[in-house]
Amino acid sequence: MLLASLASLIVFALIAWGLSRRLGWVTAIALAGWAWTVVVLGILTLLPAQWGTGFVPAETRQETCSMDYGGPAPDGFWILSGSQRTLNLAVFVPAGALWVLGVARWRLGWLLAPAGLVALGLYSVAIELLQLALARIDRACDITDVVDNTTGALIGGAIGVVLALVFRPWRYRRRDARGPLR
Repeated sequence: MLLASLASLIVFALIAWGLSRRLGWVTAIALAGWAWTVVVLGILTLLPAQWGTGFVPAETRQETCSMDYGGPAPDGFWILSGSQRTLNLAVFVPAGALWVLGVARWRLGWLLAPAGLVALGLYSVAIELLQLALARIDRACDITDVVDNTTGALIGGAIGVVLALVFRPWRYRRRDARGPLR
């Protein structure tokens, strides 16, 4: 997981560097950072929880997502101490914040920001459905994860609004075709 995350970080850092001249450094880093967090979320949630999980017979695999709020998730997670619910919330905060900061540059940002936060919630649903379908990765499909992930994205969105007011990415526009970016 760590190697895949680091390799994708290098790719998205190069993308941010390439976009920075055209969009300004704040928007370029925010959008590339958002894309990187989305990739890392996929890596974190769709790779097996433990290597060597092996074959999960069809008759023992989960048939539907748990609709029991609070769900079957274990109390802790091996990366951070504390509850898995806190971790589920925390991993979506950067994605929400970076998305809102990234689209704040444009006037359509008022429409793009909420649409992106809804898309992050739908991304969480897609992850949970993939976890249900891919029994071999030994993950549980749980409605609690969707609620926690979406809450994290919304908290991140609020943080993104504050960051946009601080960094004001709309300031970084071309003066003219020949001039440098401010």
